[in-house]
Amino acid sequence: MKFREALLTDIEQIFIVRFAVKENRLSDLSKVTVKDCELYLKERGKGWVCEIDDLIVGFSIIDLVDNNVWALFILPEYENKGIGKKLHFLMLEWYFAMTDNPVWLGTDPGTRAEVFYQLQGWRAIGLHGNREIKFEMTKNEWLRTRKS
Repeated sequence: MKFREALLTDIEQIFIVRFAVKENRLSDLSKVTVKDCELYLKERGKGWVCEIDDLIVGFSIIDLVDNNVWALFILPEYENKGIGKKLHFLMLEWYFAMTDNPVWLGTDPGTRAEVFYQLQGWRAIGLHGNREIKFEMTKNEWLRTRKS
């Protein structure tokens, strides 16, 4: 299992992971484009991937412009192996080294992702859009959470 910074050449495999998930699926696949991914990786933030045998099995991308987690997804057959937790750690370590601004994310209610973020110390602060739960993490919360 190898974790590294995401490259533009990873985008094709990143999309395979994104479209393979069982929860938090995109209702309109055209809403997330290759250009969007390039923009987040090159200009707005940074991403990380987990590779096993040259196959990307998970990725995370965080956005410094809007201060949010743009994506954190794992191929279903590689869930529950600590990959999401490590990708989460890498992106928040980098994010809070770059800024003191709180970070937020949205996820569907009643999902494993909701439970995952709660276990990582995120606080629900309301709704994002019409149906997603909006979570927030401050730098101080992260510094306390990451040590436990």
